[in-house]
Amino acid sequence: MKILVALKQVPDTESRIKVAADGRSLDPADVKWITSPYDEYALEEAIRIKEAKGAEVVALSVGTDAAKDVLKNALALGADTAVLLKGDGQGDAFAVAQMIAAYVKDKGFDLILCGNKGLGGDNAAMGPMLAELLGVAQANVVVKLELGDGTFSAERETDGGSELVVGALPAVITAQKGLNEPRYASLKGIMAAKKKTIEELDAAPAVAGAQVSALALPPERPAGRKLEGEPAAQAQALLQALKDEAKVF
Repeated sequence: MKILVALKQVPDTESRIKVAADGRSLDPADVKWITSPYDEYALEEAIRIKEAKGAEVVALSVGTDAAKDVLKNALALGADTAVLLKGDGQGDAFAVAQMIAAYVKDKGFDLILCGNKGLGGDNAAMGPMLAELLGVAQANVVVKLELGDGTFSAERETDGGSELVVGALPAVITAQKGLNEPRYASLKGIMAAKKKTIEELDAAPAVAGAQVSALALPPERPAGRKLEGEPAAQAQALLQALKDEAKVF
């Protein structure tokens, strides 16, 4: 079995985000980059399949040289090889799907795994678009996956409960929290990853489905106000503020 895991590099949630001078992108200065947490579930599932059934796991990321850190981590965790498609990995989901589809074509992957969405953008569109471009089956927001002889059975979350999707391989599966518990890289894995080479390729030309016209941080919230005095006085002041200032009633 041959498995591709698509990984996206995203800003750490603890990083202080700034808008770049162009007003349409993030300023990368002082930003710590990590693997999108949802993609970590996809990678862990691929490694577990490899350990249980035997498989070749290829980690792939679209981006600049900075995305190599994501791929090195994947190699340390257990991926066999890694590929960097040099392109705009932070851009439009449709463009990224086209780049990955162009790479995947005719390479004989049985399964493609990725997170159900990239942290930050949260559009949840790349996986389904990739499946459509490749003309293969798909299951999204998956919390349980079982593979048979050329088939898959996936349990996915829905608003009202869960749904079972059964189909034939090849397929694109997008992972949701709960699918597994991602592991940490071992010292042995980290040392082994240093000896592996990341294949670098120019991403195929792609047409964006959407463009960012402007990007801005949310307005700062006004400072809070602390009510002083006895509890009864505080309650009366709060009631008066809700009535006169907030116009709640």
